[in-house]
Amino acid sequence: MSELSFESQWVLFLLFFVPALAALPSLWRRHLGPSGMRYADTSLVSGNSRSLRLRVMPLVVALRFLALALLIVAAARPQMSDAREVIRGEGVDIAIALDISGSMGQTDFAPNRLEAAKRIVAEFIQERKYDRIGLVVFSQEAFIQSPPTLDHDVLLRLLNDVHLADQLGIEDGTAMGSGMATAANMLKDSPSASRLVTLITDGVNNSGQLDPITIATAAEALDITVYTIGVGRTDAAGTAQESPLDETTLRQIADITNAEFYVATDTEGLRNIYAEINALEKSEVEVLVFTRYEEMLTWFLVPALALLLLELLLSQTVFRRLP
Repeated sequence: MSELSFESQWVLFLLFFVPALAALPSLWRRHLGPSGMRYADTSLVSGNSRSLRLRVMPLVVALRFLALALLIVAAARPQMSDAREVIRGEGVDIAIALDISGSMGQTDFAPNRLEAAKRIVAEFIQERKYDRIGLVVFSQEAFIQSPPTLDHDVLLRLLNDVHLADQLGIEDGTAMGSGMATAANMLKDSPSASRLVTLITDGVNNSGQLDPITIATAAEALDITVYTIGVGRTDAAGTAQESPLDETTLRQIADITNAEFYVATDTEGLRNIYAEINALEKSEVEVLVFTRYEEMLTWFLVPALALLLLELLLSQTVFRRLP
């Protein structure tokens, strides 16, 4: 992004004196009083309006002070800077598998589990500036919402379009295995040395033909890490509110792929989980910033000189004052 800056910013403070210099002649005449001489009675022409020349003359004088202001800006050395980033190394390739089954509409999270998850995932995406991130949603079947991309603005818009299965008019269910498989499939051909899936669900695998444990074993063979996150409050008996959470399977998936299993009981807990994943999975990138400066002095100096010449020409010709 191009930005205008000044090498000698302190010079710009001189601009405050320009209005004072412009007002000084008027104050000087007012303080000393006008010079005078005897003249004939001019009452016969006193009603005549001022000529165009007299009305325009103050504008000619103003050219001098406008030129002075431009010279001060030029003396401050205005520069147009253009910063460019050069990235060395590589980021992490990430696929987010998000459960959109009906139980994700439970309101133990505000406003509900899915919307809370979307908000935290959006924060996570914004933190991972140099990572390619994809998004998978699943209910009875799994769908690719976005392939892995560095265009996080587009990704965030697609995330915002995610809704519960019944709102989208698709069959309800929790095809956890299908969601994992679709996410892992997006990453299997990635050249990145670090690839991971974050699986967010509040239920058990009750749809699809793919066994989550089998998919976890395949992911481990592909060197893909699967972080599993269970969402939903639990009661004293340890079951999730109004939707069972298969903690055993989720823990197994994480263990098989050398990752971690988490349970979030509220929005802040989910935020802390993603903060921990963010800290564990660091992008191996080095960012070098190069800034190119273009001197803009002539853009102010040339108009200033032109205004001075114009003021000098007009004051010695059309608007010349008699001694």
